[in-house]
Amino acid sequence: MAHVFAFWESRAFYDSFMARSHDRLASAQVGTFKDAQVRLFDYRFDVKTGFEPRFTDADLLRVALCRVHEERAEHYVLMQEKVWNPAMAGSPGMIRGLFGEAPGDAYNEYLVLSMWLSAAEHGKYRTERVERLALRAQTEADVAALTGDIVQLEPSWTV
Repeated sequence: MAHVFAFWESRAFYDSFMARSHDRLASAQVGTFKDAQVRLFDYRFDVKTGFEPRFTDADLLRVALCRVHEERAEHYVLMQEKVWNPAMAGSPGMIRGLFGEAPGDAYNEYLVLSMWLSAAEHGKYRTERVERLALRAQTEADVAALTGDIVQLEPSWTV
């Protein structure tokens, strides 16, 4: 499995690429992959510091995709800002991240992307804090579905 992340300067640049170049590039890649899943998220706020789409200083990336109950979406976003974000920012091995929201999505989908120095540093954060933070943030009441992955970064794939 491979994860590919693309960061666009603006929605206009993304839309332009999709209209002008995507199909030509995609046709050149036919047969090189199967079961591609694509999701688009709008940036909402940083996790820790100003996010930069630079991966050379990280060894691990944690991506979480959350579908939130519609009536709990406002609470979920607030808990990301007030509970989860400060906890991750306080972890020494956490470099930076971002919180995004799917545009116009009826299912209230969100992305939490965090970059870490190493799997060991991410592991320290997980074992020490996640259960306590989830209770404090009432995550179980907010989240209808959660999927995600731990991605070991491959430096040669960074463009």
